[in-house]
Amino acid sequence: MTAYELISRKQNGVELSAEEIEFMISGFAKGTLPDYQMAAFLMAVYFKGMTDSETNSLVKSMLESGDTIDTSNIPGIKVDKHSTGGVGDKVSLVLAPLVAAAGLHIPMISGRGLGHSGGTLDKLESIPGFNVNLPVEQFLAQVDAVGVSIISQSEALVPADRKMYALRDVTATVRSIPLMCGSIMSKKIAEGINALVLDVKTGRGAFIGDLEESRRLAKSLVSIGELAGIKTRALITDMSQPLGNTIGNWLEVEESVRCLKNEGPEDLEELTLQLGAHMLLLGEMAESVDDALKKLKSLLEDGSAFSKFIELVEAQGGDPSVLLEPDKYPSPNYSEDIAAASSGYVESIDPYALGIAGVALGAGRTKMDEVLDHKAGIKLFKKMGDSVSQGEKLVSVYSDSKEKLESQLDEIKSAFVIGDEKPQIPELVKEVI
Repeated sequence: MTAYELISRKQNGVELSAEEIEFMISGFAKGTLPDYQMAAFLMAVYFKGMTDSETNSLVKSMLESGDTIDTSNIPGIKVDKHSTGGVGDKVSLVLAPLVAAAGLHIPMISGRGLGHSGGTLDKLESIPGFNVNLPVEQFLAQVDAVGVSIISQSEALVPADRKMYALRDVTATVRSIPLMCGSIMSKKIAEGINALVLDVKTGRGAFIGDLEESRRLAKSLVSIGELAGIKTRALITDMSQPLGNTIGNWLEVEESVRCLKNEGPEDLEELTLQLGAHMLLLGEMAESVDDALKKLKSLLEDGSAFSKFIELVEAQGGDPSVLLEPDKYPSPNYSEDIAAASSGYVESIDPYALGIAGVALGAGRTKMDEVLDHKAGIKLFKKMGDSVSQGEKLVSVYSDSKEKLESQLDEIKSAFVIGDEKPQIPELVKEVI
């Protein structure tokens, strides 16, 4: 068989065998299949999709492209969380230390920014010194001792996904259910976890905007997890506006710190607590959602969650001083405020447009090897349903590049729609699967 033949067959909607999918994935992981052929294959899958059988084969081939982690020497149930990606989604930075403070062990392998969506690793790397590239032995030791570690994929751990992830980011092939399933579940199975809670986003700022398609993605992810022997649960959550009030790496870390101090935005705290509650249930640390919510809320209030985050940062070489005193962090070279053109209520905010603007400001990548501007981003002062007066500040925009900043001001301003009537705010958690 040849890559040309398999690309052509998938372009025509033909179902590929497990052996054919293995040929493509292993070849790319080993470097015998070039980027341009994998890009063509990803595009064919994007347009033609995959059957359940093909998707399961994709997950298996990606998983078997490298090593897996054995967590059996760490006591208790090992639980993780994964989001399908959204705008302003910094939940992992709050959730991982919070749930670890509750007594669970969280071995988390995260990703970088993808398309218009920011990445947990990029956010953590905005903390000076934070090292996401730990050896597996150190990763496991930290999970055992601290309760949580958040790292990138190593060269040996699911290398097919690491390479495909970067390629999808720059070839506009992110919005694909089988490719999302392959990427997410190969990493999660490789972690050696016992339970997994998935945050499946839906709405304009999600990779899958349609609720029914999001439901299909959630069911597929849960099915793959259960088939692998992992207790899996998915929450379908709203992404019709940015989560929290910030977009951009350091801005989101700073907001996460406020949330860990029980001072965070209401929507960020609510979603974090809901996801954490289900993690505690799967980890057998609570008897009900209400019981779990009370435990987690108390850990925010008494400072335990923030202390655990500091412990996590220090364990991975980060400088905690900027978390204790955020004003120490360097300021961006340029900033600009955008004011409301009229009075009324914020009727809608386009999260996708703001996510794309964040990338253009320097907070995300347009090329695989692009260096990020960790200070770049957007701070929102108004959310959907808020009243606003003409001339009142809607957002502040930041970048180290004046040219990049000025190029995005009109786009950011047009992402806000102000109307005469207060809109109904979408429910944050739509359903649990």
